[in-house]
Amino acid sequence: MLEHEVSNPTHNKKTGLPRKRFYRARAHSNPLSDSHFPIPISPAEVDYSLHYPEMVKVDGSKKIQFADVGCGFGGLLIALAPLFPDTLMVGMELRDKVTEYVKERILGLRTTNPGQYQNVSVVRTNSMKYIPNYFGKGQLKKMFFLFPDPHFKEKNHRRRVISPFLLDEYAYVLAVGGIIYTITDVEELGEWMKSCLEEHPLFEALTTEELETDQVVKLLSTATEEGQKVARNDGQTFRAVYRRIATH
Repeated sequence: MLEHEVSNPTHNKKTGLPRKRFYRARAHSNPLSDSHFPIPISPAEVDYSLHYPEMVKVDGSKKIQFADVGCGFGGLLIALAPLFPDTLMVGMELRDKVTEYVKERILGLRTTNPGQYQNVSVVRTNSMKYIPNYFGKGQLKKMFFLFPDPHFKEKNHRRRVISPFLLDEYAYVLAVGGIIYTITDVEELGEWMKSCLEEHPLFEALTTEELETDQVVKLLSTATEEGQKVARNDGQTFRAVYRRIATH
């Protein structure tokens, strides 16, 4: 990560946090296009000391357990970090300016809150192509897909981040009992994601009781910029939360 400079004009002088207007980018990127950024050859090549230096000092064997795919400006990660202080989590974002914002936001929070937010980081990557490069079999306990690009045109459905093919990969990196959380304000996409998960043999829906007691579920519609915008406009959201089950 980059060194944090409080005097940087792109940052708020009082809080030390980055000003979002300097890191704006297009709402979505084409996940099928080629991008140029470093990709680890395998999960063993991920340098945890660059992302979680203080946590690695305490326990060098820790691995990432939460992945926020398409993390945007990092709202969910920041909300989750203090709730699961001993769990390493990472945001995966394709847009370079947005990724840089999240990096600076985390650095700022670490500076102003000593000892906190050491368990959260972000990588610029294309999760639709490189999930297996970052996580090993059964490594993750939670994956998040919050307000993904709906790709409305039928010819672009192959770009959707939830699909039968990609669920195979997610099932591989999720531990048995691991959970996929999805939410959108687009009804058609919500039905698509729910249908893909429902029809996949390695996932089952959480019960109503489980959803009500899961503290993470409550954050899906409130922690992110997109969720807050939907709430301000009195919009509707469509949620699908499914558990990875064992093979029969």
